[in-house]
Amino acid sequence: MKKIILIPLLLLAMSVNVQAQLIRFGVKAGLNYANQTGTNVTINSINYKTDAITSYHAGLIADIKLTEGFSVQPELLYSTQGATYKNAGIEFMNQLGYISLPVMAKIHLNKTISLELGPQASFLLSQKNQFKVNDTTTFDFSANGGLVFNVTKSLFIDGRYVLGLTNASKEAQIKNSTVQVSLGLLF
Repeated sequence: MKKIILIPLLLLAMSVNVQAQLIRFGVKAGLNYANQTGTNVTINSINYKTDAITSYHAGLIADIKLTEGFSVQPELLYSTQGATYKNAGIEFMNQLGYISLPVMAKIHLNKTISLELGPQASFLLSQKNQFKVNDTTTFDFSANGGLVFNVTKSLFIDGRYVLGLTNASKEAQIKNSTVQVSLGLLF
């Protein structure tokens, strides 16, 4: 009788151990070097030059191992983006807070370096600006690419470029572009 109970428990324990190795959860946070670029940055009939701002991102990640050399990493991040606008002594900043949902395909080149590529959907939560324009779109779609350096089995450094594919404004043809550097921990 004890053997009949012990065998299913042993199989269940092995199954849980295999599942734990396939999916790992974690956190990451880091700096954004964000800008808004485009061909027509005109607000209230004035043309502006944009400069990048330094901001931040933080959130949760899951690493789902599909094969030895390939995994998928969905993320849930809060990310601030935007730009500083300048024209003949006039300067103001537009800072946008997004909930971002990147889904990265990770190609593990070796145990230390991984290449990551994937789409990102972002939803506008907040807008801090120093001018009165409410023309920001509430959805931003991007393409991401980057490299991951695994310091240890759990600690990693991530460098990523986020290229906006949709306009960030209803009135100007501008797109978000962000360079992200992250430090993360997988459990």
